[in-house]
Order: sequence, then structure tokens, then C-alpha cells
Amino acid sequence: MITVGVLTISDGASRGERQDLSGATIRTFVQQLPNAIVSMGAIIPDEAVQIAAVLCEWSDEQHLNLILTTGGTGLAPRDVTPEATKSVLERDAPGIAEAMRAISLQYTKTAMLSRGVAGVRGRTLIINLPGSPKAVKECLEYVLPVLPHAINLLIEGPREH
Repeated sequence: MITVGVLTISDGASRGERQDLSGATIRTFVQQLPNAIVSMGAIIPDEAVQIAAVLCEWSDEQHLNLILTTGGTGLAPRDVTPEATKSVLERDAPGIAEAMRAISLQYTKTAMLSRGVAGVRGRTLIINLPGSPKAVKECLEYVLPVLPHAINLLIEGPREH
């Protein structure tokens, strides 16, 4: 079983001022993963300390296999998700973030402004996704097929080559 956490980072959504469409999009895609279940979910403001605390709790205490964040990856002053994520990562997985930017650039030039990161804490893979449902869809369509293999490697399961 792949346990997944969906963390929406948005000041507006955390205050109830707008609907969390990106988190809902992630949940829809997770259903496509074999043996995957969203076991944790939250909507929090763009606050680095709070983001880092949730990532640590879900990795260290809840032992989730995968955490997908959405929001806070742009250039705005309140966009602190990459910095908060980097502060808790033990190892980077830059290829995932690079692949998402590359595929997104095929749809919009503004994808080059995305600063999302990916990496590992313990045995948890953490991936920052953009904040728009459209961008989440484009990114997950591209990287989702490799995630079961990545998680299998993290939990030291059977290696397939």
C-alpha cells in the first residue's frame, strides 16, 4: 500500500476564501496509482515553519510514502514552499522537479517561474507541485508513472530492472 499525503499551501484556501481545486486534482490522480490511498490531507497558509512542521510530521510520525504539495512555488514574496521543503529534505531528487518544469514548458512559458523541488526525508518522497489545477494535472500525468518505482526503491522493496 502506498500512503499519500496531500498538502495544499494557500493563504486564501486556508481562510476558506477559495476552494482547494488543486488538492482535489491531486486526489483524483492518486486514485490512478495501484494500491495508493490518500491517508492525510491538510490546507495550510503560506508559512514556512508550518509547512516544514507538517512535512516532518507526515514523514517522521505518520510514515507516509509520498507527500504531494500544491501551491507556494512561484516568485511571490509569500511563495515559500520550496524553501520550507528544502529545510526538511535529507536528499534531493532534482530530476522530478526538472521533468515537471520541462513538461509544463510545453504548455506555458510561465512554467519557467516555478521553483518547486522534490526530494526524500527518511523513506518519504516529497514533491512540490504548482498551485493551479491545470498545472497539477499536466505535471502528474507526466511523473505519476514513475512514482511507484521510486517509492519501491525508498522502502527497499524488490528491485525491478
